[in-house]
Amino acid sequence: MTNYSNAIDTIRELKAKFGSTWADISPEDAARMQMQNRFKTGLDIAKYTAAIMRKDMADYDADSSKYTQSLGCWHGFIAQQKMIANKKYFGTTDKKYIYLSGWMVAALRSEFGPLPDQSMHEKTSVPALIAEIYTFLRQADAKEMNDLFRALKKANAAGDTAQAAKITAQIDGFETHVVPIIADIDAGFGNDEATYLLAKKMIEAGACALQIENQVSDAKQCGHQAGKVTVPHEDFIAKIHALRYAFLEMGVEEGIIVARTDSEGADLTQKIPVSTVKGDLASQYISYLDTVEIDIADAQDDEVLIKRDGKLHRPKRLASGLFQFRADTQIDRVVLDCVSSLQNGADLLWIETATPNVAEIADMVNRVKQTIPNAKLVYNNSPSFNWTLNFRQQAYDAMVAAGKDVSAYDRAKLMSVDYDATELAKEADERIRTFQADSSREAGIFHHLITLPTYHTAALSTHELAKGYFGDQGMLAYVGGVQRKEIREGVACVKHQAMAGSDIGDDHKEIFAGDQALKAGDDSKNTMNQFGG
Repeated sequence: MTNYSNAIDTIRELKAKFGSTWADISPEDAARMQMQNRFKTGLDIAKYTAAIMRKDMADYDADSSKYTQSLGCWHGFIAQQKMIANKKYFGTTDKKYIYLSGWMVAALRSEFGPLPDQSMHEKTSVPALIAEIYTFLRQADAKEMNDLFRALKKANAAGDTAQAAKITAQIDGFETHVVPIIADIDAGFGNDEATYLLAKKMIEAGACALQIENQVSDAKQCGHQAGKVTVPHEDFIAKIHALRYAFLEMGVEEGIIVARTDSEGADLTQKIPVSTVKGDLASQYISYLDTVEIDIADAQDDEVLIKRDGKLHRPKRLASGLFQFRADTQIDRVVLDCVSSLQNGADLLWIETATPNVAEIADMVNRVKQTIPNAKLVYNNSPSFNWTLNFRQQAYDAMVAAGKDVSAYDRAKLMSVDYDATELAKEADERIRTFQADSSREAGIFHHLITLPTYHTAALSTHELAKGYFGDQGMLAYVGGVQRKEIREGVACVKHQAMAGSDIGDDHKEIFAGDQALKAGDDSKNTMNQFGG
């Protein structure tokens, strides 16, 4: 990224080139506007953020404590506020990403209204949300930079060269709010070609990492619901290839593919693949099918049969035509899915699990690492898990294993508020607090995300506000529960006009029209000035 003085010099050269018609163009103002808009296209963003993720992956390989995190966002404003908060409280957005959840797109962004996570929403809404998120993040850059340039102008007007130099250094070293998005492409929204076409749109909007799952596209289910149907490895690998070709065509050579397996919770497949060589991926997939041995005389006309170890087997098939896997094959299928995905172009894995258990995740990942030593996971810290109950059960079981007295607890009722202040509850909460660090160290998890957090926070905060506002608290519910907290915490959004861009607009008007500018920020009339600053 160029620095401010170099940008000024470039505009001065352009002024000299184009002559008197550019007489009113200020090099300082033009350079300022360039600095406030670092990224010109979504592809600029995708290339920049892909390089960040590649660096972060290398950092994690060297030190497992350097894992990355994200929160799922369903609107650009939510993503913007998350990154502003990161910079405010931690001084950086380093190793903090954004997750774009297909579940939330379906539930909150479809023109059909709320939908389940079954790929029924408009696929164009996914790249549209990516573009929206980056529009809001770029606006956060513009706002923070605009504040710096206002301060620089004030320092220069006061002749305070030391302060001006300090602010200029802040401008030149500015850290953008633009961070990687891991974007959910579901099962590809169709065949390989459909996957490729949608991937290009998502990359063009700014996505540097695409997450694809091995479910059947037209039978896709939420990862934490029943009825999931997986595809043979060859079908999934073809879609991984489609994503890679899309990245390469769009010039994002470092683009990241996250291959998700739903096999841990899936017991159905839509088709039996063709095996051409004994032991190939197709034959391994077939070997997991639930079958019964039969005599040829018992075979029915037009029935699908499998020859296994010289004997005929009938695969178990539902009325829907779907074939069933054996109940004891889930983990083996997960491991094979992971190994085959990494061997065929995926960069990261996603294993959808039933519970957040470090030991169970580590068991699967360590089996993958026997073949792919640097295998890394993206893990869904899902709101579909009852974290309190799961970890209280884990703490209870650990106490039993350690020979501790658990007579004060009923394992079947550990969610009860009666246990909230107990030793067991405190131990469970500590396990929850350290889950990400523990699992990154022990189970190869590079990236931790929560898919639907802002769906739940929006519901909870609105619920609490409505409960108070329409009840006895009246206006105090908003003032005490929202505005006063914003003021005390220094949340920029308390000055909502400035957050939405009024200060930027005022400064642009002054740049464009000079003294004729009609600005919104007049000190005597702008109520936002009641909040100081």
